[in-house]
Amino acid sequence: MTNRLAGQASAYLRQHADNPVHWQPFGDDAFAEAARREVPVFISIGYAACHWCHVMAHESFEDPATAQDLNERFVSVKVDREERPDVDGAYMAACQAMTGQGGWPLSIFALPDGRAFYAGTYFPPAPRPGQPSFRQVLQAVSEAWRDRRAAVEGQAGALAEALGGLFSDQLLRLDSSAEHDAAGLAALVSGAVVRLAETEDRVHGGFGGAPKFPPSPLLEFLIRHAAGTAETAETARGLAGRTLAAMCRSAVFDTLGGGFARYSVTADWSVPHYEKMLYDNAQLLRGLAHWAPLGGSDGFPADEARAAASLTADWMVRELGLPEGGFASSLDADSERDGRHVEGGYYVWTGSELTAALQDGGGESPADDAARLAAVFGLGVGEHASSARPLHGGRALGPEERALLDRHRPALLTARGQRMRPARDDKAVAGWNGLAVAALADAASALGRPELLGPARAAASLLKDIHWDGTSLARVSHAGGASGIEGLLADYAGCAEGAFALYAVTGEAQWYEWAEELLAVVRGRFVADGLLSDSAADSHAGGGVRAALAGSRSLDPYDAEQPSGTSLLAGTLLTHAAYSGSAEDRALADTILGRLEQLVAQGPRAAGWLLAVAEGSLAGPLEVAVVGPLDGARAEETFSLHRVALLAPNPGLVVALRGATSAGGANTGEGREAAVVPLTVDRPTAPDGGPLAYVCRDFACQLPVGTPEALRGQLASAG
Repeated sequence: MTNRLAGQASAYLRQHADNPVHWQPFGDDAFAEAARREVPVFISIGYAACHWCHVMAHESFEDPATAQDLNERFVSVKVDREERPDVDGAYMAACQAMTGQGGWPLSIFALPDGRAFYAGTYFPPAPRPGQPSFRQVLQAVSEAWRDRRAAVEGQAGALAEALGGLFSDQLLRLDSSAEHDAAGLAALVSGAVVRLAETEDRVHGGFGGAPKFPPSPLLEFLIRHAAGTAETAETARGLAGRTLAAMCRSAVFDTLGGGFARYSVTADWSVPHYEKMLYDNAQLLRGLAHWAPLGGSDGFPADEARAAASLTADWMVRELGLPEGGFASSLDADSERDGRHVEGGYYVWTGSELTAALQDGGGESPADDAARLAAVFGLGVGEHASSARPLHGGRALGPEERALLDRHRPALLTARGQRMRPARDDKAVAGWNGLAVAALADAASALGRPELLGPARAAASLLKDIHWDGTSLARVSHAGGASGIEGLLADYAGCAEGAFALYAVTGEAQWYEWAEELLAVVRGRFVADGLLSDSAADSHAGGGVRAALAGSRSLDPYDAEQPSGTSLLAGTLLTHAAYSGSAEDRALADTILGRLEQLVAQGPRAAGWLLAVAEGSLAGPLEVAVVGPLDGARAEETFSLHRVALLAPNPGLVVALRGATSAGGANTGEGREAAVVPLTVDRPTAPDGGPLAYVCRDFACQLPVGTPEALRGQLASAG
């Protein structure tokens, strides 16, 4: 036997290709070999940017003695959780059931048929108080397998049965009608705001203690709620503003180059876990883009949000953009500093490094400016000039301080760019790229930066042309080639979310059409026997994960670091219903929203995106169709109306843009759009050929208007 990870597309698997462990990729072959050898399976799950995965790899998987134990007593399997979230979800549930906690690296011991019987996360190379070493675990598991096999198999069977029941209970029935109780839904979302206010960290911002994660799906809900008129709207505005301010002024945000780290080890956001994930940054960019048109808050003004959003958008394009279009999954937490691989080494600065960078960059008084910036960011000077820390002030920078940083930003970025960069995982994940498309499209509008539509279109094209084959969506691609499993519900819904957002901003009907195709697949293949699940009913997940789930389908309705597939689907169904008038899609969305009370009862933070969808349901459907010349002398009039519609904060609003038709209905522009998007059908221009905007509720429209002022008035009166 040998290590079989060489040549794998996954960057995470390739990181382990030189280990002395005889790793295999997850699949039926590995489990068949374990059955033939009559040994258990050791399944190690992680991802390329995971710091503690690297630590355990260095301490244990690169150790010849540990590798010998694994090779003799187990079949060892490596899993990239980002490529196989279905596998990760099944075994994470097993770990949490057995230990009460989870995390990565995730370490699973399973029967040859895939059912787990022992689990943990990181194991150290030597015993610690209350924690055995990894080799002690290997010995204990091996002895249990040899001497108490019946008990091991019994435990695995009981756990798999329990998990199978749990996952079956979470499936959502969509073949029953749901009453839409607007008053009850409004009370539920307002109550969620009250509960969140009670759990806010009023000292440091955000929710909960250490480690502290960006509450990305939840922020979208709070921002949408702040745009409304409920009594709790100002409470939501305060919660969102304080959380965004705390993050954007902390070490979690890269003040120099943009982008957010995955989380803070400390409650005060001061010690980042430096890996940077696409899904975090896409959601936070979109949240900042939605915050700015609201006018911000006293604690976090709109101009500060725009600056953070602009830096983050540029970082995504610069650091995660792929040559073939689309965006890479992540940047690693670790990088080389002073000859050692350390976490965050790329991002921290000493006073001496800051001074040298400014001197190399020139300017009238680099030494004085370096001293001022060092003071702003708390860097050591003099005898403490070698102490390194990230650049952040822990507070809002004043106008002069911002100008000073902006003046020297190019020199500092140039100096930092000469360091060894963190490794990048170049796989493109469909759902995450869909969220990135939506974020860039909304940011292009909110920030007045139409150039961001280029990378948004390129990412959408990668998804539509490479991941999508006309009938199914691949979850990942590498170097422009799709591979691996079919996308999960979150991938289909995430891509539809991005496609609808790109259509709204560009008026390009191909994106609307593609979103419709994706939703048609979800309705046809992710619903079986009336039950919605996270994977297509006819997909083939492989024996191991099927065994871990006791053969059942699964649905995880809870938001974590990203929205669940269920909540994303509900939002895209509402959007499509608003564009198309589909009563069926609105009813399906209402059915999903019917589970909201149950989710909120377990904690609003686990239902942030579905709460945001509820805001859209309560405020909508509100539709704006803008028709007019898209080129020529009067095109700017059309785009002025379009910009007003896009910046309206109503969370139930959808916007359509179509090329001009004459007053008599004859098509003089892009007739394909008029035929494809029902909202734009039979919407003529003004008699003189000028643009008109139609403000409608559930396709019942007010008289069309032709000026931005009149459109603002109609939108304001429409709520």
